[in-house]
Amino acid sequence: MDTNNVILVGAPMDSGKRRQGCRMGPDAYRVAGLQSALSDLGLHLRDLGDITPDIPDMSEHSHLFALPECVGWTKALSRVAQDVAPQGLPIFMGGDHALSMGTVLGMAQHAERIERPLFVLWLDAHSDFHTPESTDSGNLHGTPVAYFTGQPGFDDFPPVSSPVPTDRVGMIGLRSVDPAERARLEQDRAMLADMRSIDENGIKAPLMAFLERVRAADGILHVSLDVDFLDPSIAPAVGTTVPGGATEREAHLVMELLHESGLVCSLDLVELNPFLDERGRTAKLMVDLAASLLGRRIFDRPTRSF
Repeated sequence: MDTNNVILVGAPMDSGKRRQGCRMGPDAYRVAGLQSALSDLGLHLRDLGDITPDIPDMSEHSHLFALPECVGWTKALSRVAQDVAPQGLPIFMGGDHALSMGTVLGMAQHAERIERPLFVLWLDAHSDFHTPESTDSGNLHGTPVAYFTGQPGFDDFPPVSSPVPTDRVGMIGLRSVDPAERARLEQDRAMLADMRSIDENGIKAPLMAFLERVRAADGILHVSLDVDFLDPSIAPAVGTTVPGGATEREAHLVMELLHESGLVCSLDLVELNPFLDERGRTAKLMVDLAASLLGRRIFDRPTRSF
């Protein structure tokens, strides 16, 4: 993996849920200085701009919100992920979390081509393990993990030819999970670290155990970072706030350990809604976390004023 080459991909997807605003996310990351933060680390940056979804020939669904648009985004993002993954480390700037249906699908197909298993680290308050049949809200941003692990019910979406087995999924930061989702994930041996276990044992232990599994399998790691992984007191710009999330220091530690592992092949930055932000503080924090993942040291942190 050539992690010195970073490819920025804007994905202004706003169809995975009804509350709008995430389409402004890619530009917010650019304004918050993502390019300069990574360039300062000596990385080679290329920004592909914002991509657009395919236009599928299908009708709306009575229960699922914006199904055709979500299918179109999944197709487009999967194709782009496959195209850019051999060239470096792609950062997919979202956009809501339904974009991970496409990014992980594409990265899984890339992993199959290079004959290495793909693992997924899901940094999120939610497990997003609903299917189109089980979701009460009809919001498809709650379904990507079920999709890319090959669960049934996604007949309208592209076939998942290279599903990520559930035991190759690690979830850290959970604190709002439906009982049925949790029971199924535990049954399938996903690594689940909710905030109570983090309070009791720290955030390092579950992460290091998961990274050791990736390393032992000679795998590569896709990281999907949702704004609501963070506590809303430090990251208010998200429409799905859940109190009790990761602190800024915990989040930076996760990113620093991921960098040191040398296993990360791709990154999602999702669910940033700049309409809900406070003077750009959430966008700037997400930029800082991305920089930590790509090698910024603790001594090099910029001073922030708001």
